[in-house]
Amino acid sequence: MKIRLLHRSLLGAALAVCAGAALAQPADQALLERGQYLTQTADCLACHVTDGGKPYAGGLPVKMPFGTLYSTNITPDKETGIGNWSDDDFVEAMQQGVSPDGKHYYPAFPYTSYTLMPREDILAIKAYLFSLEPVNQPNKENDIGFPFNQRWGIALWNMLFLDDERFEPDPEQSEQWNRGAYLVEGPGHCGECHTPRNFMQAKKASEALGGATIQGWAAWNITGDEQSGIGGWPDEALASYMATGVAPGYGVAGGPMAEVVNHSLRHLTPEDIQAIVVYLKSVPAQPAEVKRPDDKALANEPPSESRHPLGQKLFADACASCHHWDGSGRQSDYASLRGLRTVNDPNALNLVQVILNGDALHGPNGHHLMPAFNRHFNDREVSALSNFMLSHFGSQAGELTPETTAERRKEGH
Repeated sequence: MKIRLLHRSLLGAALAVCAGAALAQPADQALLERGQYLTQTADCLACHVTDGGKPYAGGLPVKMPFGTLYSTNITPDKETGIGNWSDDDFVEAMQQGVSPDGKHYYPAFPYTSYTLMPREDILAIKAYLFSLEPVNQPNKENDIGFPFNQRWGIALWNMLFLDDERFEPDPEQSEQWNRGAYLVEGPGHCGECHTPRNFMQAKKASEALGGATIQGWAAWNITGDEQSGIGGWPDEALASYMATGVAPGYGVAGGPMAEVVNHSLRHLTPEDIQAIVVYLKSVPAQPAEVKRPDDKALANEPPSESRHPLGQKLFADACASCHHWDGSGRQSDYASLRGLRTVNDPNALNLVQVILNGDALHGPNGHHLMPAFNRHFNDREVSALSNFMLSHFGSQAGELTPETTAERRKEGH
């Protein structure tokens, strides 16, 4: 009898342990799912992967005014990644930009925005990253000359420009607005690209989200300005742009912004997208040079004459079949050119980069590809094509030269 009771007791204990494990498993799964969502919100993959490389293994070159940085391996590999990092190590890196060995990261790693994230959100990201397959890939050495390779100087920079504080909701604003503010200013780190920087490479708080140039691309003004920002965009257009990369008549994501849509924004819930819309629409307007072009009544046929005949011929041969002469786009809004700041920028920053390097957007209805013409068109032809498109679709003429295009090739390589 005692043996039977002992067996029953052991069996009951075993069942209790199994039941406890079963109850704990969903909580662990929920943490991983939350961590994956926050990792996507923080757009970690876009910087920590190379073309054809393993996800989160790093190695992506980031060109800065003082040299080239390479993103690091953040897989859980214990030799070359972050597999030996403690919770405190990870939180300190995200909030203060300091590695476990005490070295300071360059603020190209957006810890200046991630610092707004609370510990629990950061540890959810760590939990997700540690659930991935380790990748043994040594980190590349940064190509930075003296004195910028002296990392101790970043400590002084942090004293001036890092606010080591967590996000605090504004009690005078709605819960939706506060959610949007957290996403934009914290994990989404929109200001890291869309805010101009001072001579010490710190964001200009007085021009927050007013637009900037980064690695040869224009990160447009996303303040409430109605002409040069997103103030004139309908809410549904802005939501569509973030969720799909396209808002007909307003914008099509390209270059780094297309990567943000592909790796981050398209994975956000509709509720979070709408919260971001609400917050961005409230950001004080900042004026900018490049505005949306005036509406033009364009016929879907070649113009009878052009100031840029070579550019018109190139557009006819290589572009009109997809984009149409009226810019409406053939069978897809992703090919639409009407209303885009890209074709109204006299410097043609993004236009030249898209022509040279192509583009790719992963939308809800499949992949949308723009082929690269860097091997097909020389600098004179790219300049001619860009000048034609600016005069035809935009309201600000451009006068690009082959020399300018040659410089852009180097910037976008």
